[in-house]
Amino acid sequence: MFVTSPALTALPGIRHAFFTREGGVSEGLYASLNAGLGSGDDGDRVRENRRRMAAALGVADNALISCFQIHSPDVIVADRPHDGGDRPKADAVVTRVPGIACGVAAADCGPVLFADAVAGVVGAAHAGWKGAIGGVLEATIAAMEKLGADRARIHVAVGPLIRQPSYEVSQAFVDQFRAADEAYGGFFAPGRPGHAQFDLPGFIAARLSAAGIDRIDDLGLDTYADEARFYSYRRTTHRKEPDYGRHIAGIALVS
Repeated sequence: MFVTSPALTALPGIRHAFFTREGGVSEGLYASLNAGLGSGDDGDRVRENRRRMAAALGVADNALISCFQIHSPDVIVADRPHDGGDRPKADAVVTRVPGIACGVAAADCGPVLFADAVAGVVGAAHAGWKGAIGGVLEATIAAMEKLGADRARIHVAVGPLIRQPSYEVSQAFVDQFRAADEAYGGFFAPGRPGHAQFDLPGFIAARLSAAGIDRIDDLGLDTYADEARFYSYRRTTHRKEPDYGRHIAGIALVS
């Protein structure tokens, strides 16, 4: 049903999970643990899947807090269960409240979990290429520090995401990164003519390191290559399928 980071598991008072596609009630393209509130899946099935995820994280059904994600650097602070209204538009969630789980959805983008066990502050960020280059990781760290965390103590885990052998991009994509910083060219390997292979987890790790994070645990899992366990937006696109499921990565302070 989920995979975990040994580094986060070792921290006291923290519960976390990178959920896979296994262990839910959805069917067809969404089989089986689809968490995508914006997908075309049956809403009751998605809600049951999310209930199972909340239970695995040890929080109430309405205390798994996630956003309407827009590939932004925006962060919300979660201090209470969801009130049933619209989800805020953002791409990261932080909290210092026990019993609240910070959650992000992904299906190739990078789910990144953060924890300062000493301060009792946790966070989750959705870091695709747009979010990563746009500053969502740095914004999450800054938001955690406002709640009392210290980046020198923060442990980070990078969960299942699309990896370099699976992530072909155009030369225009490469040029966009090099225009931001010529050193970013180092995250691309040669591909077929006019294309390259992008190292998203390497880029995420480099941004975290540059922000002062020394403890980074990359699980090394490829969503595109492992269909049995993971959804993949890119795999769905290549197959011309109409939709795809979404995973949740979540982290909570044990209450």
